[in-house]
Amino acid sequence: MLSMDIIAEIRRRHLISGESISAIARSLKLSRPTVRKHLHTVEPVAYQRKAQPVPRLGEYRARLESWLETERSLPKSQRRTARRLFEGLQTEGYRGAYDSVQRFVKQWKSQHSGPAVTQAFVPLRFAAGEVCQFDWSHEQVELGGVVQTIKVAHFRLAFSRQMFVVAYPRETQEMVLDAHNRAFAFFGGVPSRLIYDNLKAVVETIFAGKERQFNRRFLALANHYLFEPVACTPESGWEKGQVENQVGNIREWLFTPLARFADLAALNTWLMVRCRELGSRKHPESGRSISEVFTEEQPLLRPVTAVFDGYVEQILRVSSTCLVRVDRNRYSVPASHAGKVVSVRLTADQVRIVADGQCLAMHARCFGRDQLICDPWHYLPVLEKKPGALRNGAPFLAWELPASIRRVRDRLLTQPKGDRGFVELLLMAREVGLETLEVACELAQEHGVITAAVVMNELRRLTAPNTPGHLSLPEHLQLQHEPLADCLRYDQLRRGAHVLH
Repeated sequence: MLSMDIIAEIRRRHLISGESISAIARSLKLSRPTVRKHLHTVEPVAYQRKAQPVPRLGEYRARLESWLETERSLPKSQRRTARRLFEGLQTEGYRGAYDSVQRFVKQWKSQHSGPAVTQAFVPLRFAAGEVCQFDWSHEQVELGGVVQTIKVAHFRLAFSRQMFVVAYPRETQEMVLDAHNRAFAFFGGVPSRLIYDNLKAVVETIFAGKERQFNRRFLALANHYLFEPVACTPESGWEKGQVENQVGNIREWLFTPLARFADLAALNTWLMVRCRELGSRKHPESGRSISEVFTEEQPLLRPVTAVFDGYVEQILRVSSTCLVRVDRNRYSVPASHAGKVVSVRLTADQVRIVADGQCLAMHARCFGRDQLICDPWHYLPVLEKKPGALRNGAPFLAWELPASIRRVRDRLLTQPKGDRGFVELLLMAREVGLETLEVACELAQEHGVITAAVVMNELRRLTAPNTPGHLSLPEHLQLQHEPLADCLRYDQLRRGAHVLH
């Protein structure tokens, strides 16, 4: 079959330039009947094979058809693929190619399946500030040189098509709550309704029709921002079709090729910038840019008066080693609460330990496994009773102390009872601050004598109250005759009659 450019050249050379059929045939190395035939070809005729020969499949065709007919009534998850059917035929002695089996299976299924059903939809239109759609997607990125899968939360205002995306290491409820805080801050307000899938972080139970039992913590978020949550009908993604399309577009625009960043914070900073830049794209209905339509919609969003505290709470008991276990990682708690029950509040990036309405400790959240996250100050009361733990205690081995304090510590640990002396310095530093201890250690090193007593003396000198200056008194309050120091008066009292027996 000749390509269309060759056919066009034949017609042009004969009908316009007047070349003979023989000359064209010699030049293009074609037969004269072929050249003559294509002088009248305007549209190319695609070659279609009426039947694909399958010589090697012939004797196994009946067996393959019987398998397909048997598995036709099974659930789709239990039916064998063309590859599995090919392997089954190989055990029966088939020596043909996999392509023959694949084509036959495809043709058989198309002949035995019902007519394709084309669904019809109603075009939707939303008022400004009325609806925002939400969805998750999984993307591949490289963070810190490691390729990993992240979860991306997608928001899309249905009127202006303004988008917002933010990435997380997991798809948990505290991430959902944090994503809403970030999205509302980005949009500068809250829409009237938000549309969701039936994800567990939002919906606990699905009833008949549109009735849902929403998650209580999620309802607290909705009540705080005063928006109406709406859950889609199961397997009806077209009810939030804009954000469904956005997932594919964002994957193409932002995550292809592979995005590379130092950490998740750098990635999210870049995503926020790109969301603003993508606002310059043309709006599909108004002819203006998305950012121009968003400028019209933004004043109609409800202003954010206070940010929701998007934590998820767990009630845990502190271990004897002053630790609580959260997501296969351990976090330290002040020693005064060892063995007690505390409230652990998880946010997207923090772990807060609360008891009696007070925050006892706060840690940056770790998403690895079997990690130990400790604050050495939490163990200071334990060191007061067991100073020997300073040498091998896990919280103190990786303690990033200033260089001068580290040098003093290393010198004191070589001295008798030096560990107890250094603990006393830490107890003092808890009151006056680590910066003051650092200065005291530097002064002791300048003097060339490094002992716990010398450093403690420097600490007390640095923290001693200032000597009051000279007081100026009125003349009538000043002493006219200042008393003289006379030690002989004491001897006179000893010899005199005033001595008490």
